[in-house]
Order: sequence, then C-alpha cells, then structure tokens
Amino acid sequence: MLFVPKKTKYSKSFKGRIKGQTKGGSELAFGSCGLKALEPCRLTSKQIESARRSISRSLRRVGKVWIRVFCHLPVSKKPVDVRMGKGKGSIEMWVCRVQPGRVLFEIGGVSSVLAREALRKASAKLPMRCSYIEDGLR
Repeated sequence: MLFVPKKTKYSKSFKGRIKGQTKGGSELAFGSCGLKALEPCRLTSKQIESARRSISRSLRRVGKVWIRVFCHLPVSKKPVDVRMGKGKGSIEMWVCRVQPGRVLFEIGGVSSVLAREALRKASAKLPMRCSYIEDGLR
C-alpha cells in the first residue's frame, strides 16, 4: 500500500526547495505521542510505508497509528543511457516535502515506553533526524 494520490491536476512538477519551519502540523492532533521531524527532507512513499510497518510490528497490532504526511509530489527521472533533451522523464516516485517541526506519525492507546520504542525503530527507517514528543512534553 504505497501512498500515492489517485488523481492530480498536473502530471509532473518542479523540484522546489524546503525552506523555513513548518506552518501547520507541528502539534499532536490525534494520539498521545508522536514523531517530529527536526530537519528538512523529502520523504518517499516507500520510506513512509517502511516506517509504518516498523511501528505496527513493534506495537503488535495494539493501539492506533496515524500518519500525518502524504506524498503528493511526483519526482521524474530519465532512464539510464539516454541523451539530454527529448523532454522531461517519466515519474519515478512520489515524495512529500517535510519541513522541520512537522509531526510525521502519532500513536495512541499504548504505553509510553512501548510507543517510544516503536517510534525509535521507525525513525531509523527515515532519512532525517527525528524527535519523540508526548502530549505533555510538547
């Protein structure tokens, strides 16, 4: 189950830059603890899915997990051994831009110790530094 949009207005997009802190999504909204990004990064749908699987395996199917990011930007890539020109390449993967301070995952319904361990394992799957946040420790 990869996180890709069903339909987009435009098939390809510019690369763009990730500047500044996040404007929204920096507070816990659903769960009692979560994983917050500390660095700017482009997360792929495969990385999000890998972290989600790691969390669900650590929790052993108890509690609830919320994924607070979604991949909506296509990244194109030209095939190997193709000369310059002839248009933009085909879509290779889907990514989302993550700014520092953004909550990536939230967990509810489990103990704090179990949630911290699950989110620690999930942060090892992600290409940026993350921090553990709790409801009272924002």
